[in-house]
Amino acid sequence: MSAVPAVHTRDEDGVRVLTLDNPPVNALSFAFSEGLLATVRAAEEDADVRAVVVTGANGIFSGGADVNDFNTEITPKTTTIRDVIAAIETGRKTYVGAIDGTALGGALELALACDYRVGTQNAKVGLPEIKLGLIPGAGGTQRLPRLIGAQPALEMMLKGESVKAEEAKKRGLLDDVVAGDVIAAAIAHAQRAFETAPKRRVSERKVEIGAGLAAFALPFVVAQAHKMVPPEEKGGFAAHKLIDAVAASFELPFPRGLAREFRLFEECVRSAPSFALRHVFFAERELAKIPGLEPAEPLQIKSAGVMGAGTMGTGIAITFANAGIPVTVVEPADDQIERAKQMVFGMFMHQVQRGRLTQEEAWTKGRSIVFTADRAELANCDLVIEAVFENLALKKEVFAGLDTIVRRDAILASNTSTLDIDEMAKVTQRPERFLGLHFFAPANIMKLLEIIRGPQTSAQTLATAIKLAKTLRKVGVVSANAFGFIGNRMLFDYAREAVRLAEEGIAPYRVDAVIKDFGFAMGPFAMFDLSGIDVFWHVQQGAGGQTLGRTQIIDRLYNEKRLGQKSGRGFYKYAQRSRDPQRDEEVERLFAQEAASLHIAPRAASDEEIVKRLVYALINRGAELLGDGVALRPGDIDIVYIYGYGFPPHHGGPMWYADEVGVRDVYEDVLRFEREFGEHWRPSPLLAEIAQRRGTFAGAALDARDLAHA
Repeated sequence: MSAVPAVHTRDEDGVRVLTLDNPPVNALSFAFSEGLLATVRAAEEDADVRAVVVTGANGIFSGGADVNDFNTEITPKTTTIRDVIAAIETGRKTYVGAIDGTALGGALELALACDYRVGTQNAKVGLPEIKLGLIPGAGGTQRLPRLIGAQPALEMMLKGESVKAEEAKKRGLLDDVVAGDVIAAAIAHAQRAFETAPKRRVSERKVEIGAGLAAFALPFVVAQAHKMVPPEEKGGFAAHKLIDAVAASFELPFPRGLAREFRLFEECVRSAPSFALRHVFFAERELAKIPGLEPAEPLQIKSAGVMGAGTMGTGIAITFANAGIPVTVVEPADDQIERAKQMVFGMFMHQVQRGRLTQEEAWTKGRSIVFTADRAELANCDLVIEAVFENLALKKEVFAGLDTIVRRDAILASNTSTLDIDEMAKVTQRPERFLGLHFFAPANIMKLLEIIRGPQTSAQTLATAIKLAKTLRKVGVVSANAFGFIGNRMLFDYAREAVRLAEEGIAPYRVDAVIKDFGFAMGPFAMFDLSGIDVFWHVQQGAGGQTLGRTQIIDRLYNEKRLGQKSGRGFYKYAQRSRDPQRDEEVERLFAQEAASLHIAPRAASDEEIVKRLVYALINRGAELLGDGVALRPGDIDIVYIYGYGFPPHHGGPMWYADEVGVRDVYEDVLRFEREFGEHWRPSPLLAEIAQRRGTFAGAALDARDLAHA
């Protein structure tokens, strides 16, 4: 409706309609809540108004609180959505929430304060605060259990789940779902309520546990819930506070429950995990802002091509099909085409079995992927992605051929994970329409997409790639061209330290256990086995002869065909048809033999040292990539590692973690590691500069390159 935040009002037959209009998502900021509170009070004071309908403009009810406000100190003069909800709670009128689009966080809490809730078929409701390391702080933990039961409410909030309209009605979150005008339906609902139950505050309901459980089962439910979430210091801080808040809804009267919720909410807001998760939230929203990029209209990608029908190429094809973009996959080997077709069929059938697709939708998506051996079929594609074997000469040969086939205004992209994009662009006549699109395996599941621009990549090509990432539901991070780009260049240092620790006698299973305890999704050696040790062998070859450790252990495993999960043995051993890694003492003996051949003496290492050597290796290399301009911002690196490599989100990513523990402390440990383990630990200039002035990476975000040479 309006570019200026406002609450629009109109009256109809004794009902006042309040329309939230604060583009783009009708955020319930402190400033906006002040205006909303004034309109609620005005409605309460108007004798002609018998009921109030609260709705949203712009096809959305509200996205909830303004996350920026969580960093703002609340004073007695501050108006929050809690004040609005309190005014509704104590008001005399009937309130109806008319929900179109999303009602998340504080927005759902606002709707829960209403007597009735009506939604469109597009409505989606949820309390996702846990994803920011928070709990609902405007009555959600007290009202939702009263509405749908304590156990279902707790499960919904712990998952941060968003619930679609029909399911929300089934659970009792919505009173009705309508196909037409939701405001008209809400007004009619209010008018019917005049005759039956004009006020029906959720706060007055009795809390039931849910799932047919009796009240005496509450302590058991609470205790089990605490056991099922991670410890507070391992990323579960907000989850435990949420469980305590829901328990308060059952144990305390409503006003005291609200007070308990607010105290627990404030603890979360001030916690390190929440600061880290809010950093990730904002960092993700900064990704598309490329300093110095000329404004350019993105090209429309209406069709795509993929060269290669291996696991990666097929996964990329499925990704495009899921986004509604037809894709042609070129593969010369008939047997590989058959395997790829089976993969496509199996993936879409799995989605049908999970209830995520109908049979018809799966059929449509499957048919949008066409396999062929003829490269000429790619001639009219808007974008063609190469996904062949990771070999520079082979990739250059592929692009030289594609350049003569694919129409001149189309974009060519490589899915390489480490190789030189500029060298590939040189064999084409369109370097301005060439870039890297590094999907992560499995491509149809992993959210990260590294977008690698060369020096001649045009602004329009880059803008197209950034928009395409969103279309594909990927998190696109722009990187300059350099060996390994952001993620794999840093991974090389992380892997190096893991291998060196094993050479020093620290068993792979212990390294993995320690780093998983830190919060990573998996340890480095389990990751090597999952990706394939042959992949890391090829990475070593592309790194100019550098090895991941001091010994030839990777060569030895590669030559012995110990390639990881795919061969049933690697750094671990695997039972037939099992992906569960089992300790393999034979590998430990191989490490010992290789270490002895170079006179590397066994040594002890604490858990703290293991974490520092792996994580600080990431930080030091990340600082170098910032200083060299490969990565634009510290937050970009953090997003790469959280979405692509399983870095624990509650630590905010490697660069945020450096700020959290203190860049100066990291620097001093890196200096110590350089003295003890060698020059590969030499601190990057940017790390040294920030440490010496006792600064942070967050403070150096946009001027990192200048700072590195100061």
